[in-house]
Amino acid sequence: MSFQACADIVAKGDPDRFAAAMAAPVAARRVLFPLYAFNVEVSRAPWVTSEPMIGEMRLQWWRDALEEIGAARPVRRHEVTVPLAEVLHAPLASQLDELIAARRWDLYTDAFEDTAHFQEYLKKTGGRLMWISAHLLGAHVTAAPAIVALGSATALVRFLAAVPDLEARGRIPLIDGRKGAVAELAKT
Repeated sequence: MSFQACADIVAKGDPDRFAAAMAAPVAARRVLFPLYAFNVEVSRAPWVTSEPMIGEMRLQWWRDALEEIGAARPVRRHEVTVPLAEVLHAPLASQLDELIAARRWDLYTDAFEDTAHFQEYLKKTGGRLMWISAHLLGAHVTAAPAIVALGSATALVRFLAAVPDLEARGRIPLIDGRKGAVAELAKT
């Protein structure tokens, strides 16, 4: 249950974010690594099983942990939850819960409903994570729209890089897969 365990999870599961965090001052890393380790754990939950119900249970476990953090109750012991509880406060815990809710899409093979659904997914995953990270490091709330937009754009790049793997796993990552729908998505 340590900062080092979080850093190790990020180094293995998200090397790009690990490198970015290592460029930050040590005090900032103590905030970033628990958040990024949480993101690694949540983002891989749907992929460690072929059963959506098991994935739902894993995501619910994380939602329950965030509820404990948000209510300032003792948090379940886990190598990520304990350090996360040290840096996260109630309003931000509920925002991370929205990230988990968005990750439910990863459990199923359904396409995004439309462009708005896809953009909301990017906003609630990468955008939300970047905003919470920046806010905990001192960013003012007035910067939130720009930070969320940057995080969403970063999530888009990561998502597009993952499209071949998603398709290989039987997912329909870009709207409904039709060329016309994908072309329309590219215009937005």
